Amino acid sequence: MMESVGVYGFCGCTAKNKMKCDSRGEVTAAETAPTSAYSSPARSLGDTGITPLSPSHIVNDADPNVSEQPTFLVVVAIDFGTTSSGYAYSFTKEPECIHVMRRWEGGDPGVSNQKTPTTILLTPERKFHSFGYAARDFYHDLDPNEAKQWLYLERFKMKLHTTGDLTLETDLTAANGKKIKALEIFAYALQYFKEQALKELSDQAGSEFENSDVRWVITVPAIWKQPAKQFMRQAAYQAGLASPENSEQLIIALEPEAASIYCRKLRLHQMIELSSKAAVNGYSSRDTVGAGFAQAKEHVRRNRQSRTFLVENVIGEIWSELEEGDKYVVVDSGGGTVDLTVHQIRLPEGHLKELYKATGGPYGSLGVDYEFEKLLCKIFGEDFIEQFKIKRPAAWVDLMIAFESRKRAAAPDRTNPLNITLPFSFIDYYKKFRGHSVEHALRKSNVDFVKWSSQGMLRMSPDAMNALFKPTIDSIIEHLRDLFQKPEVSAVKFLFLVGGFAEAPLLQQAVQAAFGDKCRIIIPQDVGLTILKGAVLFGLDPAVIKVRRSPLTYGVGVLNRYVEGKHPPEKLLVKDGTRWCTDVFDKFISADQSVALGELVKRSYTPAKPSQLVIVINVYSSERDDVSFITDPGVRKCGSLRLDLTGAGGAAVPARREIQTLMQFGDTEIKATAVDIATSKSVKVGIDFLNY
Repeated sequence: MMESVGVYGFCGCTAKNKMKCDSRGEVTAAETAPTSAYSSPARSLGDTGITPLSPSHIVNDADPNVSEQPTFLVVVAIDFGTTSSGYAYSFTKEPECIHVMRRWEGGDPGVSNQKTPTTILLTPERKFHSFGYAARDFYHDLDPNEAKQWLYLERFKMKLHTTGDLTLETDLTAANGKKIKALEIFAYALQYFKEQALKELSDQAGSEFENSDVRWVITVPAIWKQPAKQFMRQAAYQAGLASPENSEQLIIALEPEAASIYCRKLRLHQMIELSSKAAVNGYSSRDTVGAGFAQAKEHVRRNRQSRTFLVENVIGEIWSELEEGDKYVVVDSGGGTVDLTVHQIRLPEGHLKELYKATGGPYGSLGVDYEFEKLLCKIFGEDFIEQFKIKRPAAWVDLMIAFESRKRAAAPDRTNPLNITLPFSFIDYYKKFRGHSVEHALRKSNVDFVKWSSQGMLRMSPDAMNALFKPTIDSIIEHLRDLFQKPEVSAVKFLFLVGGFAEAPLLQQAVQAAFGDKCRIIIPQDVGLTILKGAVLFGLDPAVIKVRRSPLTYGVGVLNRYVEGKHPPEKLLVKDGTRWCTDVFDKFISADQSVALGELVKRSYTPAKPSQLVIVINVYSSERDDVSFITDPGVRKCGSLRLDLTGAGGAAVPARREIQTLMQFGDTEIKATAVDIATSKSVKVGIDFLNY
């Protein structure tokens, strides 16, 4: 089989198809000379090429099968976070009740344990041992020399965002420096959640709960690129949540979309409005940032025992103020990333339309931890901190836990210092490493806002703590400012601040100061669970998100008639007396184009030779909109359809045989299909970013 073939496409000449047409209605590519690292795949055109069938059409319609969803007894959503994770579920017969998972064993002082840390521990033999608090506490209790043999990983989700060339072979590095396949770790973590959830469901139902009864929803950041989203699905298949044959059992939900769905249901007593001029919950807007949130937290704490949240089957008061076409921004600020999404309301059903493609970046609360680490390097020396992390990994984890609880106590109006306990092994190891005391290092460091207290603690002034937040918060505000300047984002009515980092009063105050005069700023109570609860609602009704923006341009590689003076000479291919322009990118959909859920885009092609026995159609993608050739920079192959043309069953095959190619968009996945109209034979392929 050949690596690639040309395909000849036809023009539908619609607004969605931006390729130029000549007078014959054939698709001709705009002129650009290709600059590519690889040679033209269509040069090897043999007996699998295809040529035009005229006239062609582009049909943009919804697949009638999209609404026919299989029935599940329960929806379980997993919020797989950078710093903490959890699951929640709802029985399809009681969609108004969302149950958040059982309380986790363990927990930290000053940190609510409705979720568990995203930490995983493998034995020295690389077998799964434990997850969350259990993993962290077991690892912490190991003898330092023994701990070096065990593989402990935390914050590993960020690897999927930061790896440019992500594949199924991508490695992660454990605390002891050993490498392990990322797919294995993600699959272990998802398998752990699957087992926990099924056990809890079985206990509640009083009988064994089968995996086939469950629809799974996994949340991912909207700003993740397609390979990372696909990676998460592959890990879920490996963990046994679903299979490629039953792919609809698993939904990959975008975090800000899930938050948006939950925010629709908010009642006034379930949120805090920062920008309110009137009193909310008995507080004026000046007090709201700190005091209103403290009151909300207390309310949540009192209701914690139930773990069941009632979601009334009504639209919340805030939402009922929104009218057709109103816009709002969801700022999902988590541990690793901040996702910004702009949605618009479509009435009467209140469906959501994504107005501007998701933006954001690695500006999560981890940024504050990195600033703390930089401060420690400044005081104690980078060489020591690096050595300490390798030689005493469990003590380093302890130190960061101590910092986490103090980080949560930071507030704009705080006046008393924050004390961070240094583990004994830090003090001891530093003395061995440097030959003098930690106290001596602090005196010599010129960092005057961090002092040493006689109880073995670092004493930080509130200003010092606030300075650790500043770079991350500044990045978020700057990104929001850029977003608000986009024409699509004019006249925004609400800004919903969600995600774990949204609990930080410093972030709340900064957002309020920068945008309080532009829109109303709303924070749901129990803000760290907003995405989890929204993901359950999404699993119960996936059709609620009606229109998304395509993150990429998609098309197929085609052959067009060569037009002198219009096409680059290096693209000329003469075959059996016909002059072809090779490598033309025939666009199905453009980056940032609105795509309806389940939308189908159809094109027709035909084999170059009537005697042909097989055709191959290669699918390509690009982040750019202005793509002319499949050899342009940034164009990558992401799918291949190979259709066998034999066996028309004795029926007469038309001289110009129609091969219909369809792409279905709108879900977080894209499927391509080729159908031989004469024989009804078809082949399907999921767009694949990890194996090409």
